[in-house]
Amino acid sequence: MYHGGTNFGRSSGGPFISTSYDYDAPIDEYGLVRQPKWGHLRDVHKAIKMCEPALIATDPSYMSLGQNAEAHVYKTGSLCAAFLANIDNQSDKTVTFNGKAYKLPAWSVSILPDCTNVVLNTAQINSQVASTQMRNLGFSTQASDGSSVEAELASSTWSYAVEPVGITKENAMTKPGLMEQINTTADASDFLWYSIVVAGGEPYLNGSQSNLLVNSLGHVLQVFINGKFAGSGKGNASSSLISLTTPVTLVPGKNKIDLLSATVGLTNYGAFFDLVGAGITGPVKLTGPKGALDLSSADWTYQIGLRGEDLHLYNPSEASPEWVSDNSYPTNNPLTWYKSKFTTPAGDDPVAIDFTGMGKGEAWVNGQSIGRYWPTNIAPQSGCVNSCNYRGPYGASKCLKKCGQPSQTLYHVPRSFLQPGSNDIVLFEQFGGDPSKISFTTKQTESVCAHVSEDHPDQIDSWISPQQKLQRSGPALRLECPKEGQVISSIKFASFGTPSGTCGSYSHGECSSSQALAVAQEACVGVSSCSVPVSAKNFGDPCRGVTKSLVVEAACS
Repeated sequence: MYHGGTNFGRSSGGPFISTSYDYDAPIDEYGLVRQPKWGHLRDVHKAIKMCEPALIATDPSYMSLGQNAEAHVYKTGSLCAAFLANIDNQSDKTVTFNGKAYKLPAWSVSILPDCTNVVLNTAQINSQVASTQMRNLGFSTQASDGSSVEAELASSTWSYAVEPVGITKENAMTKPGLMEQINTTADASDFLWYSIVVAGGEPYLNGSQSNLLVNSLGHVLQVFINGKFAGSGKGNASSSLISLTTPVTLVPGKNKIDLLSATVGLTNYGAFFDLVGAGITGPVKLTGPKGALDLSSADWTYQIGLRGEDLHLYNPSEASPEWVSDNSYPTNNPLTWYKSKFTTPAGDDPVAIDFTGMGKGEAWVNGQSIGRYWPTNIAPQSGCVNSCNYRGPYGASKCLKKCGQPSQTLYHVPRSFLQPGSNDIVLFEQFGGDPSKISFTTKQTESVCAHVSEDHPDQIDSWISPQQKLQRSGPALRLECPKEGQVISSIKFASFGTPSGTCGSYSHGECSSSQALAVAQEACVGVSSCSVPVSAKNFGDPCRGVTKSLVVEAACS
């Protein structure tokens, strides 16, 4: 996938995926290029484009270059293009092709548009990288005098409305047995209420010694007894099945049991995915020390969706008496709506909301849903590794990261959703949270960096022809500002020799040219992009016999 994105509204990339389907795409969900992936794939495409005349003219021939090394050659007449592959995922190899030696890193392909010169090796990254940060702005609210204040919201800035527990709509329906959720709701809402009234006080349902067992295909289940929250459960990406046993206290006479089932995206692939289903499947049982009562086949009353959804509480243009505005608002309470105002963050950097402090729900900005949030959904603790190596056949478990952390905390708000000055934000919180803890962030690029070695294939520059490319000797380091209209304002670091580190934290090695900074400044400062040849001729030779690299870190403004 080349461009990541955001699932706005109730759309989703699949079960338990709240909004983002970025997946480290070359262009992220905020519309910014993710380096070096974007630049490397750009160069791969350019290299293949240079091979086009030969690729479309003939079929390839196969040639073994030794163990786990091979060539695929497209040759007809004067046209020739070759792909040299090392399919060993551990060892580098030096092979001979057409009488010339070529070094092939492990698990890589070298592309030769003229069957002689390597313009790109897939394992050698010549493109620039970028150092980005999410700048926390707090919550920019509108003060009483019309000015904006970047700060966390005070308690008086939020209005709230309580979502009632259980059946409140006139169109509720009563049917025997437990109904499947997706077919019942016709996907009109994430939520389906299951409600039943039972008698308490029997010996086998004796007070606090009773337990309620509920089995559900979920994805999220909440239990309320006589209007009070009694417990919850959730599935996970590998299994949406919920088996919840929670202690309950029944009172003499009638007792009302309300079960709220919620989906978070639906299965969208796999064999018979349309038959997976969701909702409470049963059994639903009350158990006590002297017996059990199976409620699965009893008459249940069903309500599709929430009262607040029907009242359009998410739409700030529709006034509703449900909203309460006073000096305090409830926090950490399930089934609560919140509403406030904020000012648009300055500038044009992409905007996100950090929902740390909230549980699970949905958010609307100026009446447009920015999707479900679920910062309390934690990734599994196991599976991550300290070092990442993608060599060898791909597997979904490779290079896992952020184990034991929230699956998502930042939620994209397109600037097209915002308006100058005051904006409205509405939250529906299902589990319970504190809206004063949420904050706005903007994504900013701090630095652009590039690291190119003397022995790398020459970088593919867009402004030269393939013929010029093949005639030019030596690699070049290229930097480009990420935004249109920006220019390189300063060089933060430059080193030709044996530098180390990563973008934002480079350091000089024992071998370092004294001319590197001046050369980079002359070539790059004041322009939107620049190209610097990587050679001792350009920088002097601080250490003969050593393969040297050029590293440059620049700031754009």
